[in-house]
Amino acid sequence: MVRPITLKDASSVVDIYNYYVANSHSTFEMIAVDEKRIRLRIKQVRDTFDLPWLVLEDEGQVVGYAYATKWNERMAYSKTTETSIYMRRDFLGRGYGKKLYRALLDDLRVYGYHAIIGGISLPNDASVILHESLGFKKIAHFKEVGYKFDHWIDVGYWELIFD
Repeated sequence: MVRPITLKDASSVVDIYNYYVANSHSTFEMIAVDEKRIRLRIKQVRDTFDLPWLVLEDEGQVVGYAYATKWNERMAYSKTTETSIYMRRDFLGRGYGKKLYRALLDDLRVYGYHAIIGGISLPNDASVILHESLGFKKIAHFKEVGYKFDHWIDVGYWELIFD
């Protein structure tokens, strides 16, 4: 089941996200986050930016989340947003992420967004495949812009344009 996030979901988000903070270059964050910080992020996305933040449940447990955030503060970017998705690692490769991401994209279309941006730290074949399967096209590749786990990391950007 995909549904809007609540502040009660913060602990599940922390558990999912902190795995990636500690073990992956999927996020450039390097220090684990706590529930207070996640609650603030949820409130900012939902209340300040009025953008969707969704969770996916399996048997009553949150197993993934996806959200959109502002791409840029300038007014001309008001119909462009950046998206993120994180899944519990034991739910990867089952199609859950695609279902969750598709629901987020459906919401963004309803919200009136035109350009959706997905940033992917590279290499990350699973994320590239997910984005491209949903119609995203690669538009940029930045070399060595992040540094984590004692090595440089490239970042690519994929874009989806709603007609």
